[in-house]
Amino acid sequence: MSIENISSNKCFGGWHKQYTHRSTVLNCDMRFAIYLPPQASAGETVPALYWLSGLTCSDENVMQKSGVQRIAAELGIAIIAPDTSPRGEDVADSDSYDLGKGAGFYVNATQAPWNRHYQMYDYIVDELPALIEASFPVSGMRSISGHSMGGHGALTIALKNPLRYQSVSAFSPISNPINCPWGQKAFTAYLGEDKTQWLEHDASELIRSTKQFVPARVEQGNADQFLEEQLKPETLTAAAHASGYPLELHSHDGYDHSYYFIASFIEEHLRFHAVHLKR
Repeated sequence: MSIENISSNKCFGGWHKQYTHRSTVLNCDMRFAIYLPPQASAGETVPALYWLSGLTCSDENVMQKSGVQRIAAELGIAIIAPDTSPRGEDVADSDSYDLGKGAGFYVNATQAPWNRHYQMYDYIVDELPALIEASFPVSGMRSISGHSMGGHGALTIALKNPLRYQSVSAFSPISNPINCPWGQKAFTAYLGEDKTQWLEHDASELIRSTKQFVPARVEQGNADQFLEEQLKPETLTAAAHASGYPLELHSHDGYDHSYYFIASFIEEHLRFHAVHLKR
């Protein structure tokens, strides 16, 4: 699997780099960003945190807005930021911001025309980590995090693959997509009308039924404009209570859905992951 470096910037003693590559899983060219901390340049193999972004975003949002590199450099953790969907002129799209390009929802689409390219679950779980670990001094010690749609993706992927991830965290996740407009629209398009297929991609449903616990932390701003209609963190806490899942959910007055919120608490999340990545 070949990759092409398209940008490189030194940052806090490490390197932020963007790459493109041909994805067999997605049947298109893809871009990702990676932050390699200074320890990687010094010959160490470092653990990785995969960051999944939200609707309309790309690899650039977290790298440019969160300030994640400073603490990643201190802790010796690589940050990998994939794109949020397949890209390209022949990739199916929608006129809506919440479906199609920029809105892959981290599932494997089963419905045409989406199923030709929209296999984001397999890309995040299998193809991209294999590429990263073969191309960089990055180990198989992985954690996963994300924001909004990416928070949904991080939680569901970790819950479905508890042996692949040391920990999981999320900012403002879509916690119960089967019962919110964003999730219902995307799942109908990508997965079809059979709602039993949706359950496998709903964090609240997965937490309610899981028997294997991945250490989990969720951050939620109480001034988030999407809180009641789209995010529904109360369903996540109720499910965790029902199953005994040791979920940390932190609510914060005054914070909204933006990267100002993420930047305010990203250090706590990296330190949370570092504990589990370095056990």
